[in-house]
Amino acid sequence: MHRREFLVRSTYGLGAAWLGSKTLFQSAMASSLPQKFSASDTVIIGNTGIKTSRLAMGTGTVGVGHHSHQTALGVDGLSRLLLNGHDNGLRFFDAADSYGSHPHVAEALKHLFRDKVTLLTKSWARDADGMRADLDRFRKELGTDYLDIVLMHCVTEADWTTQFRGAMDVLEEAKQKGMIRAHGCSCHSIEALRAAAKSPWVEVDLVRINPIGSHMDADPATVVSVMKEMKAAGKGLVGMKILGQGDMRNRQDEAIKYALSLGLLDAFTIGAESKGEQEDLIRRISAAA
Repeated sequence: MHRREFLVRSTYGLGAAWLGSKTLFQSAMASSLPQKFSASDTVIIGNTGIKTSRLAMGTGTVGVGHHSHQTALGVDGLSRLLLNGHDNGLRFFDAADSYGSHPHVAEALKHLFRDKVTLLTKSWARDADGMRADLDRFRKELGTDYLDIVLMHCVTEADWTTQFRGAMDVLEEAKQKGMIRAHGCSCHSIEALRAAAKSPWVEVDLVRINPIGSHMDADPATVVSVMKEMKAAGKGLVGMKILGQGDMRNRQDEAIKYALSLGLLDAFTIGAESKGEQEDLIRRISAAA
């Protein structure tokens, strides 16, 4: 193929992908939502049987190195924010070892009935020994006998379901023993997402989705096509990067309506940084229709 022809075809392909994503977004925004939604709606995560709130309280905005915008609030500050969400009907805590948010969540849990809260956390372990150690440590750090959902964090490899089978087997065994209720992954590449869609082991997937393709695995149309495959297989879908890691901070209503209009997400997580921001999110979800 001549360079000129290659460039023309490449440009056309990129344009088609962008137009497809734009059309998907415009279609979702043009139509009214089929029902009223609330952040505190009780939802079921896929086929896991886990009932929780539609909105999860994220604790990992720019979460890396055991730190995030939420953990910067301190143990007392973030735990009070989580409790405020609980007072407003939110029952879903989204934590991770890499966010450093376990102590903050543990403090909030001291004031709540454990079985009334859904606790999701994530491990970077990629082998059996590492995953066993993480499960023991996580339960101690969080002050709980069991974890509701444990995900393999930030998988990127196309063959991750083969390469990391040891860690997956440990999570499967932990579920059989009642140490966790469900397992799955968060993906950070389209190849990993496609592998997750085809894996019977994946019960819950934390998927990056927003209408502008910000901090996502691929363009929205491509990601949505994989999400549909996951939904058809009965997997639980929890959305993240709903606001594009802040890129849609000034377009929150559009982003929230888009997430709700897909009809694919069981729940989604957004990390608020103050009570005012948290309560504003709750209001926006109710007003989305």
